[in-house]
Amino acid sequence: MATTAPSPHTAPMAALPLEPFARGFHFPTSIAFDEQGELYVAESGLPFAGAPSGGRIWHIGTDGWGLVADGLRTPVTGLTCHDGALYISEGGQPGRILRLGLDGGPLEVVLDDLPGGGNYQTNMTAFGPDGRLYFSQGAATNTSIIGLDALDIGWLKKIPHPIDIPGLEIELTGVQAQTDNPLKQGTSAVTGSFAQFGTAHPAGTRVRAELPCTSAVMSCEPDGSDLQLVAWGLRNAFGLLFLPDGRLLATDQGADDRGSRPVGNVPELLYEVREGAWYGWPDFIGAIAISDARFAPEQGDAPDFILANHDELPTPQKPLVAFEPHVSAVKMDHAPDGRILVALFGDEIPMTAPSGPRVGRSFALVDPADWSSTTLTSPLHRPIDVRFAPDGYLYVLDFGHFEPGKGTMEASAGSGAVWRMPW
Repeated sequence: MATTAPSPHTAPMAALPLEPFARGFHFPTSIAFDEQGELYVAESGLPFAGAPSGGRIWHIGTDGWGLVADGLRTPVTGLTCHDGALYISEGGQPGRILRLGLDGGPLEVVLDDLPGGGNYQTNMTAFGPDGRLYFSQGAATNTSIIGLDALDIGWLKKIPHPIDIPGLEIELTGVQAQTDNPLKQGTSAVTGSFAQFGTAHPAGTRVRAELPCTSAVMSCEPDGSDLQLVAWGLRNAFGLLFLPDGRLLATDQGADDRGSRPVGNVPELLYEVREGAWYGWPDFIGAIAISDARFAPEQGDAPDFILANHDELPTPQKPLVAFEPHVSAVKMDHAPDGRILVALFGDEIPMTAPSGPRVGRSFALVDPADWSSTTLTSPLHRPIDVRFAPDGYLYVLDFGHFEPGKGTMEASAGSGAVWRMPW
């Protein structure tokens, strides 16, 4: 295992000269191009600032916008075009993956009853060279213990909520946290890992692996059959990308300084996803023990281990790239010259940490020759998706104005947009 923390490998900033292409979207998350080069945009359906609830899919053509799907489970997190159809990821409760034929057919359910209702959700899909559908599933919690931070997360705001489901069999150390009990005023609650709020498993408890699970990458046939685990321990692999040589990459969003098991200074990571691998969540960060002093939160010590059977699990994988903490690395695409452009959504302080600098809201251009990274600034509020299109342009998606405060949320409906530039 590594003995030093992953650190950002970056070059000086440069500007990305983007120009607006289509405006007025309500908190969009995804863009996709079909085989004819036609553009589709997915809106999350998050009802911030009076935006309509329910996800929507738009076709942006030369003759204007056309609505192709409406009333989808919130939030819609992914949109992929494959073999004449759109594959739509819904992160609701439960999560689903849908197929919408571009020939005008009905919405078809590919996968249903995926974990939902927690901190993170079912994320985007990607099709591999083996023809299988790959997708990622985020963790239900920050670091495996449900805490009062769930009441502060803008898209969650509820206790109790679903617990995490391991993809590999685990044994628990019995770590517990005591908090106020919002379900019964004037009392306290003791909560353990992989357990519902107010309950705890004793040390030595074995929790069996299940499918579907959380904090994982999974795959299935395009019709949803033969669900398999690819890799476990990616906290929230929001972005997936197959490279031309067949390697699968994933961005993994780092744990936050919040809740009952806070952790500080966690970088955002870019991994190669290897079948059967473990990526460390909830006990390692880029192959470094979460108990290392460098990951201490602003108040208190670094967390103790949750899992007692590290010796039974694969060695935690090391990342290819480490970005700054809280930049929120999201979706990515490979450029014609072979480099990889990663959207950096930006920090959500104070929701994700008590304090810290404003970071992200930009892009990282990664060179796979040495995995170095150049930061590219932009005029976007919140970059969330990128696509190099058949017309020779780079298209990027802006989620829109979305800024958490202490108990508040400043957001603007209709502030999402597609931007583009020649590449």
